[in-house]
Amino acid sequence: MATFARSAPLPNSGTLVEDPKFQDTVEKSRSLTRKILLAIPDTHKSCIHTEALKLNSSENGQLDTMASTIGLPSAPVLRVVSENSTLEDSLKGMYEGLQLHQALLSAVSSRLGNKDKVNDLIADIRDLAVQINKMLKMAQAEAVVQSSPTPVALRLPGDYEVQVATHLTLVQLQAFGQDVIRCLRPLDRSNEDQPES
Repeated sequence: MATFARSAPLPNSGTLVEDPKFQDTVEKSRSLTRKILLAIPDTHKSCIHTEALKLNSSENGQLDTMASTIGLPSAPVLRVVSENSTLEDSLKGMYEGLQLHQALLSAVSSRLGNKDKVNDLIADIRDLAVQINKMLKMAQAEAVVQSSPTPVALRLPGDYEVQVATHLTLVQLQAFGQDVIRCLRPLDRSNEDQPES
């Protein structure tokens, strides 16, 4: 007779959030996310030489057609933990988004003249993904999470497409990083008594 392995019940996210190990990982994750967000403008400046591609430009939305021609996938939509979104869902979205951006930056880095800053950014994204994965493993009994990102095939026939792909990836990573901070904030008990600056 076949027996099926039953996974342990999911820990209550309320008690998990109080766990010192979990809190330590939340703090490390917030710190790494801030480091990534601070690195994006410098990385953009060192890699993007096309004058029209600005990081915080209102015209970035006009590149949507180009993004689909290149084959640039969108990041997962992140939701703050609530009655409609579990801790596990929120962390999975963060993890998948980090894996995606790591894969996108890896796809363009070999085509960039100055790739040092991009490689540093990839390393920070990888470190943050490790921290998010730790929390995910604490939040679910059996974490089924891939450890390395699936490579992304982008259509980059020329230098301009490489520039646009790198630019749009950094723009998307910036918005995604801000969402990660927003989702991690309510999980962090270290500064509950301090007003947000």
